[in-house]
Amino acid sequence: MSPFYKNLALWLVISLMVILLFNMFNHPGQSKQETSYSEFIAAVSDGEVNQVTIQGNDIYGKYKDGTAFRTFVPNDPDLIRVLRDKGVQITAKAAEESPWFMTILISWFPMLLLIAVWIFFMRQMQAGGGKAMSFGKSRARLVSDSARKVTFEDVAGIEEAKEELEEIIEFLRDPKKFTKLGGRIPKGVLLVGSPGTGKTLLARAIAGEAGVPFFNISGSDFVEMFVGVGASRVRDLFVQGKKHAPCIIFIDEIDAVGRHRGAGLGGGHDEREQTLNQLLVEMDGFESNDGVILISATNRPDVLDPALLRPGRFDRQVVVPLPDLRGREGILMVHVRHTPLSSDVDLSVVARGTPGFSGADLENLVNEAALLAARLNKEMVEMIDLERAKDKVMMGTERKSMIMSEREKRNTAFHEVGHALVSKFLLGTDPVHKVSIIPRGRALGVTMTLPIEDRYSYDEDYMKNTLAKLMGGRVAEELVFKHKTSGASDDIEKATTIARKMVTVYGMSESMGPIAFGQKEEAIFLGREIAQHRDYSENTAISIDEEVRRIVDEAYNTAKGILQEHEDLLHKISETLIEKETLDGKEIDVIIEATKPGLEFTRTVTAADVVAEERRQTGGSQPQTEPQEQGDPVTAKETDLPKDKLGETQA
Repeated sequence: MSPFYKNLALWLVISLMVILLFNMFNHPGQSKQETSYSEFIAAVSDGEVNQVTIQGNDIYGKYKDGTAFRTFVPNDPDLIRVLRDKGVQITAKAAEESPWFMTILISWFPMLLLIAVWIFFMRQMQAGGGKAMSFGKSRARLVSDSARKVTFEDVAGIEEAKEELEEIIEFLRDPKKFTKLGGRIPKGVLLVGSPGTGKTLLARAIAGEAGVPFFNISGSDFVEMFVGVGASRVRDLFVQGKKHAPCIIFIDEIDAVGRHRGAGLGGGHDEREQTLNQLLVEMDGFESNDGVILISATNRPDVLDPALLRPGRFDRQVVVPLPDLRGREGILMVHVRHTPLSSDVDLSVVARGTPGFSGADLENLVNEAALLAARLNKEMVEMIDLERAKDKVMMGTERKSMIMSEREKRNTAFHEVGHALVSKFLLGTDPVHKVSIIPRGRALGVTMTLPIEDRYSYDEDYMKNTLAKLMGGRVAEELVFKHKTSGASDDIEKATTIARKMVTVYGMSESMGPIAFGQKEEAIFLGREIAQHRDYSENTAISIDEEVRRIVDEAYNTAKGILQEHEDLLHKISETLIEKETLDGKEIDVIIEATKPGLEFTRTVTAADVVAEERRQTGGSQPQTEPQEQGDPVTAKETDLPKDKLGETQA
C-alpha cells in the first residue's frame, strides 16, 4: 500500500473515533425507554411508577414492573406534589455538566478538523506526482537501470530503423563527432508503423542502449478532466528533461494529443489543443532544449498536426514496416530463444509461409505453438505445433462442438471446392493451400491460399483472377443445387469492393481511363474516413456503376466456364472433402491427376518446397524439412486489396 493511501486511512480512522466519542458523551442514557410527559403523568396517576430521579429537566425512573424510562419535564410546579401523593420514591440531583474536555472538543472540533485536512492536502501536494492536487505534475516514468534491459539484439526484422536510431545513440555517447562538422542531432524522431511492428519495443531498446536517463509516458497521460492540466504536464515533463539532460523522452501513441487543430470540435480553447500548443513550444520555441531528444510512436501519422511534423520538431520520421522474409526469420529466432525446439522445426519454412505477419503476430504464433505442445505433454515444440498454431492464429479455434446438418455440410463443401477449382485453373493466382469445412471462428468453411513470396503490388490480371475465384463459390452452388444462399455474401462484398477500386482508384478501366474518382474526407478526431466526396457528375457515377458491374460479371462468367468444364472434378473433390473434412493442395492435385490424367493446372507449391529448392540450388547443407501440415494462407497486409484469407463465411 502506497504512503498516500496509508495516510488517508489513518485520518479516516481518527475522524471516526472522534465522532464516536462525541456521540458517546453527548447522548447519555439512550439505552432507557423514551417516554412522553403525558404518558409519564398518566402512569403516575395509575400508580405504575415506583421511583424517579430528577436531574435538571430530565427524569429517569422505573415502573413497578422494573422497566426503566426517561422523559423531559417542563416547568410544572405541581409535579412534586403529585409524586408524593402517589407514594413515588423521589431522588433529586443537580444538573449534569459536560466534562471540560468535551466542552473544548465540541467548541473546537470543526476548526481542528479543517486544520487537519489542510495539513493533509499540503503534505500530499509537496510530495509530488500522483498525490492529491498535483494534477499539473508530469506522469513520465524514469526507466531505472535495475529494470531488465532490452537491447538491439532483441529487435529483429527492422534493420533500417535500427540504423537510424543507432545514430542518435552514438551522438549521445560522443556528440563532438557530429558537432565538429556543424551537425546537430534531430530534436525529435517519430516512429511510424502498423500495429505490432515493434515501435515500442524499439524505444525500449533505445533506453537499454543509450545509457542516458529515459523518460517514458503515454500520450493519453497528458489528458485530464481539468482544463490546462495537459499543458502543465508538458511543461513539467520538459523541466524534468532539462534537469537530466542529456536524456530521451519517449511519448507512446502521440496521436492522442497531436491531432490536427481547428477541426471544429471542442472550440478554440479545447484542452487537447492547449496541450498540443504547449508541446510545440517546448519542442521548438523561444527557449532551447539542448540535450533533450523526443521520440514518439504512432500508427496514424496522417492525423497529426503539420506543425508537429515540420523540421525542428520531428526532424526525422522512421518507418517501422512489416518484416520481410529475412526479417520474419530473425524475429522467430528471437522469440524461440527460450523455447525448446524439435529437430524437425525449420524456421525458414515458417517465415516463408507467413507473409504479412507483424512481429506481434509471430510472437503470438510461437506462444500458441508452445501452448499446444504443452497441452499434449510434449517436451519440445515440433513443426506440426507451429503449423497448427498458424491455423489457429489466422482462422480461430476449431468449433468442434458445432453440429451442421448434412445439407449445409454438402452446400459448404461444394462452395469451397468451387473457390479451389477456379484457382487451380487460373494462372497468376496464389496456389491453393488447404480447403476445409470444419467451422473455425465465424466461418463455416474456408479455402486458403498461400503466396510463396511477399507481394507489394498487384497487377490487373491478378485482381481479375481474384474476382473469378471469389465468384467460384456462388457459381458452384448454382450449378449443383440450383439455388443461391447467403453464404456468398462475403465473397460478393469483397468482389464489389475490388472491382470499384479497380475503376475509381487504380485506373484499371479502359472506358473510364487512369482517373481517380472521389475524394476521401476524414474526421480528425474520429481518425477514420467518414465520407467520400463525389467530385464527378451523375452521368459519370452511372458509368462507374456500369463498369463495376461489367468487371464482376466477367469474373462470374469466367468462374462459370471453368466449373462447367470441370463439373466432374467439382463433384469428385467435394465428395472427398465431405468424407475427410479437410484437404490440402497436394491432395487436390492427386484427385485431379487421377480423374483427368494429363490435364494442365496450377500445381501446389508449398513454402517447404521453395526452401528446399533454394537450398538445392545454393548447395545448402541444412536438411530439407517436409511440412507436417502445409503452410498457412496469408496475404500481404500492407495493401488495401481485400483477400479471402479468412475464408468464405457461410450463413
